[in-house]
Amino acid sequence: MAYEYTTPQGFTVKDSGRRIVVDPITRIEGHLRCEVNLDDNNVITNAVSCGTMFRGIELILKDRDPRSAWAYAQRVCGVCTGSHALASILAVEDALRIEIPENASLIRNLMHLCLWFHDHLVHFYQLAGLDWIDVVSAAGADPAATSALARKLSPWPSSSPGYFSDLRARINAILKSGQLGIFAHGYWGNPAYRLSAEANLLFFAHYLEALDLQRNAVKIHTVFGGKNPHPNWLVGGVPAAINVNSPGGEQVINMERLELVRSVIGKCQEFARQVLLPDAVALARNYRDWCHLGGGLSGQCVLAYGAFPDIANDYTQASLLAPGGAIIDGNFHEVHPVDVHDPEQVQEVVAHAWYRYPAGVASLPPATGVTDPFYRLGPATVGTDTDIRQLDEQARYSWIKTPRWRGHMMEVGPLARLLIAYSLKHGDTVARVDELTARIGIPHDGLKSTMGRIVARCHEAAWAMDQAEIFLNRLIANIKNGDTATANVKNWDPDTWPARAAGAGFTEAPRGALGHWLEIADKKIANYQCVVPTTWNAAPRSGDGQLGPYEASLLGTRMEIPEQPLEILRTIHSFDPCMACATHVLDQGGHELAVARLDECRG
Repeated sequence: MAYEYTTPQGFTVKDSGRRIVVDPITRIEGHLRCEVNLDDNNVITNAVSCGTMFRGIELILKDRDPRSAWAYAQRVCGVCTGSHALASILAVEDALRIEIPENASLIRNLMHLCLWFHDHLVHFYQLAGLDWIDVVSAAGADPAATSALARKLSPWPSSSPGYFSDLRARINAILKSGQLGIFAHGYWGNPAYRLSAEANLLFFAHYLEALDLQRNAVKIHTVFGGKNPHPNWLVGGVPAAINVNSPGGEQVINMERLELVRSVIGKCQEFARQVLLPDAVALARNYRDWCHLGGGLSGQCVLAYGAFPDIANDYTQASLLAPGGAIIDGNFHEVHPVDVHDPEQVQEVVAHAWYRYPAGVASLPPATGVTDPFYRLGPATVGTDTDIRQLDEQARYSWIKTPRWRGHMMEVGPLARLLIAYSLKHGDTVARVDELTARIGIPHDGLKSTMGRIVARCHEAAWAMDQAEIFLNRLIANIKNGDTATANVKNWDPDTWPARAAGAGFTEAPRGALGHWLEIADKKIANYQCVVPTTWNAAPRSGDGQLGPYEASLLGTRMEIPEQPLEILRTIHSFDPCMACATHVLDQGGHELAVARLDECRG
């Protein structure tokens, strides 16, 4: 039944007209379905976001040794693995009152900053880039004109006419073969693509160069964590030993390894300054209207916990280089303090999620949260000859809970962090952001948008590598002064633990605020809960009708060709969804049960 209402956030939702289903949304981590309603002008009037897979990591962790929880927790995701490991370790250390050596804090920061850079690089080029770059158009570009454009943007050396001529020839060879591979089924030629053929060729060249750089960037993880993805971590510090006189070996840090890290940081800094940031500015200038679309909750309610302690074992806001805080009701002149230990602040509701709480319980803080799957599917779609079912957003429709901060739905992520840091006038944020918006030619509020999320990520990638250089220099200075400690295992013996203990660990994953909460009883995990960034951003609407960030951000966007949902992909990809990794729905015989398609489910 069609409906219309105004949400408590002030958004008008109309469930009428055509409904378009995009399932799955590709170029993300995990499985996401999106449904929208369109009016007669193809403007989105209602949006429904559905996480289509059950995570269940909390149930897997119950009754396990808390010292090994990080190894399971970081398997939540195949991309932001280290963030989950770090949050898990911090929760255990908080519960058991374990302090770590300064070198361990510096190394953790280096590994985490590496993850930020790598993740943002992959997002801009490989995940979100093809929403804006028409690969097929690049086949008709003039290499000389592309070279001139490249030199105008930056001094990056890979910019000769011959370089772009060779690339154009490769693209044409692929097109003539009829086998586009990962570029098949794109919406090439859609009128929403706006870049010139030369700009498309330039961006695609950088797409390929970013693939090479990301392989180098993660070497920082292999130096300090032994491998990537899923590097090794340690409650009480880091697992890598420092021995500057060692000829090398598995997870032993010597000067050769440290100089390798320095080299990698330098290459990442150069690429960020000469390629990534200029590309972000150029993209935003060419799609400046998208600096006013897709804002959703970014102009109302944003949240960050903060990350990167400048002082070991100090997680107060004074120590965090990426500050935390909460902004609500659009008042960017006031940043509220955030405390993950306060049960009144972060709470989760499940009115529209496939979970259930005990009778009479409407919401729970993560510290005492419950993960009880309760799957109920809506009615079959009327008027189709398929078995596709339309989501019923007035009932339960997602495998994602709905977290709220003091009752507010919140957007998290690089844009939220940037807006909070800017409001706090933290460090050099104001200068860096003002310079960036001036280059794009937009007011500061233009960042509260789909394009703003993309630009914020690129700004943050450059910032991350600048901070990594500082932390590396501090680590080397400590070593030269004779400090080689990387771990504290004083409280590792379970016999020294209290009978019951509880802790919370927080950080900022590339995609936003990340918290892990656990309770330890009789030396084992009694309860474990994690609220990840995409839980905030992809949340289904709350019981009182508030829309989640994905849903709110799509309202009001006009689609050029509804059957080619490029505009939906642009805004959803701007959040860099991370639902979970590599899950398929199969029966016992190995046959696929879920069918992915784009369809009109209702006329």
